[in-house]
Amino acid sequence: MVETAENTTTVVIVGAGVAGLTLGNFLLRSGIGCVIVGKHSRAYVEKRQRAGTVDSRGVRMFREWGLADVVKDGSSPKKISGGTWIDGVMYPTRFGDDDTDAVFIPQQTLVRNLTDAFLEAGGDLRFQALDVGLEDIDGERPTVHYRHPDGSSTTLTCDYVAGCDGFHGVSRASVPAGALTLHSHEYKYSWLSVMAEVPADPFGMALHDRGLAARYPRGADASRLYLQCPAGDTPAQWPDERVWSELRARFGADVPTGRIVDKRIVPLRSVVYSPMSHGRLYLFGDSAHIVPPMSAKGIHLALYDTEVFARAIIAKVREGDASLLDGYSDTCLRHIWNYQAYAAWITDLMHNAGDAAYEGAFRKQISRAELRRLHDSPTAGRLYDELVDGLL
Repeated sequence: MVETAENTTTVVIVGAGVAGLTLGNFLLRSGIGCVIVGKHSRAYVEKRQRAGTVDSRGVRMFREWGLADVVKDGSSPKKISGGTWIDGVMYPTRFGDDDTDAVFIPQQTLVRNLTDAFLEAGGDLRFQALDVGLEDIDGERPTVHYRHPDGSSTTLTCDYVAGCDGFHGVSRASVPAGALTLHSHEYKYSWLSVMAEVPADPFGMALHDRGLAARYPRGADASRLYLQCPAGDTPAQWPDERVWSELRARFGADVPTGRIVDKRIVPLRSVVYSPMSHGRLYLFGDSAHIVPPMSAKGIHLALYDTEVFARAIIAKVREGDASLLDGYSDTCLRHIWNYQAYAAWITDLMHNAGDAAYEGAFRKQISRAELRRLHDSPTAGRLYDELVDGLL
């Protein structure tokens, strides 16, 4: 096809999720040309129910970039009643007394807000870009091609490709075999994830001999419920009555019930790919790393990646300084491994403190002692708060 100005840009962003849209907004506000291509329609993305927490670092980052409004529909953890139940006894949800800017915000709401901000600022966002392919990522001018729903196709030419299309996306799959090293850890248990039409107030987690349980709000009359289960379980093994019975048992109290609209098994794993770039392709968020949902740090790491890259591209385009871009992977990986350590620790701690079937009674008592220390020691509480707020 004939290349036109509208199909030539500095950065093509593959993926219109949190990472891709955040990066697009940062670049747009910095005068850096970019095009975002997303696989799904806008309606599909904004209806997809996914959990979301933007920690203090993320909220402050959006503020600094002039995007404070993108988290305006979130709610502060301190404004919702909740906590941690240990054998039926409820403890306050926060271990320390420091203020937090963190918000709970469903991912589809954050995506909607980021989409609005990008489009209102004149951004180029192309939905329903099908069969995306990357070529010449080792060359000076990579290309990204995709098919439209009507069968026609478009090719974009750029200086850099930002792979923000998730764990199963085309971006990382475009890297030659053997160029990346995979580090991974599979946990011995999974979560049954349940979406139910029922309020989740109070919200929080329960630790019990039967395993971990949790309930979190997903709107005024909807909640996401989690139940620790063996890694080999299937949704069919969890009929509705068993779900409610286990929630009651693990929280040690009656829980409100309602219609269950979705049930799925979520495997818990930690994944890091290194390096996070190849040629002129750079990887972000789930394309490069995954943390177990217990840590609530998936969005944190994706936002960190995007800001590091945005500042690196600004330095390259404005000043011709490629040092930050050359150091992108190393800079991100230092931060990622820090939070992988936190994610593995909090995941093992919260699961081992309940069901002793996985690591035994000794590790259960060790985990219980760690939990008591977090509640009783101001020093331990401050460290935990800094990690939760994303400030380390």
